[in-house]
Amino acid sequence: MPFNRRAFLNLGAGSVATGLLVTTPLAHADTKPTIKAIAFDAFTTFDPQPIFALAEKLFPNKGAALGNAWRTRQFEYTWLRSVSQRYADFWQVTEEALVFAANLLKLDLSADKRAQLMEGYLELKAYPDGRPALESLKHTGIRLAFLSNMTVKMLEAAIKSSGLEDMFEFLLSTDKVQTYKPDPRAYQMGIDAFGLQRSEMLFAAFGGWDTAGAKWFGYPTFWVNRLHLPVEELDVAPDAIGENLTDLVHFVNSLT
Repeated sequence: MPFNRRAFLNLGAGSVATGLLVTTPLAHADTKPTIKAIAFDAFTTFDPQPIFALAEKLFPNKGAALGNAWRTRQFEYTWLRSVSQRYADFWQVTEEALVFAANLLKLDLSADKRAQLMEGYLELKAYPDGRPALESLKHTGIRLAFLSNMTVKMLEAAIKSSGLEDMFEFLLSTDKVQTYKPDPRAYQMGIDAFGLQRSEMLFAAFGGWDTAGAKWFGYPTFWVNRLHLPVEELDVAPDAIGENLTDLVHFVNSLT
C-alpha cells in the first residue's frame, strides 16, 4: 500500500518534524479506534548497538559483518524453529546464531568472547526517547506491555538496566507459548493478558516483518522504524511509521 502523504501532512508540523508518517486512514477515520493498551516489541525500546560495538572491539574491522550475520541468522532461526515446531528459547537461538555467524566469517570465537557478547543481551539499555515516551503514554491512562521473542529473564534484565521497572504491566515472552512471532499464538498473548479487543490494542514493532505479522493478526500497528528501512512487500502496511517512540506518542495523541 502506498504511503498516504496527504494524511501525513494533515498531522501537523510537530509530527512532520519527528518523521511520523501515516500509511493508512486509521488516524483520520470518522470513527477512530480507542487504543487502551500498547504492546511493544523489545527492540523498539532497547538499543542493541552497544553489543555490535563490542563485536567490533573484539574483532577489529569484522564487527559490523559479525553483527549483521548474527542478527540475520538470529531471526531466521526463530522462523525456522517455528515452522518446523523445533522450539528453543531466544537465548539459545541467539547464541547459536552467534556461533554460526562467527564460523561463517572464520572468526576465533573463544569462550570468553562468546560470553561477553551474550552478556550484552543482559545489559541492554533503553534509547533516550524511551522513558519520556513511556511516561507520556502512561500519563494518558494507556496500559503497556512487552510482547517479545526475548525470554522473561532477558526482558527483566533490560528493564532493570534501563530503570523502567514501573512502566510495564505485562512481560509477554513468546517462550510462554513455545513459538515465535509472527505465529498468531504469539500475538494472541496480548489479547489474553489485557482482555481487550484486537482493535483496542496497538502493536509497536521494531521489524517490518513483525509489523506485517501483527497487522495480519488484526492489531492496529505502529512501526518504530529506527533503521529507516522500506516497508516489506507483503501486501500489508503499518497504520503509521515513525523513527522513535516520540513519534509513537504523536500518533497515539492524533487518535484522541
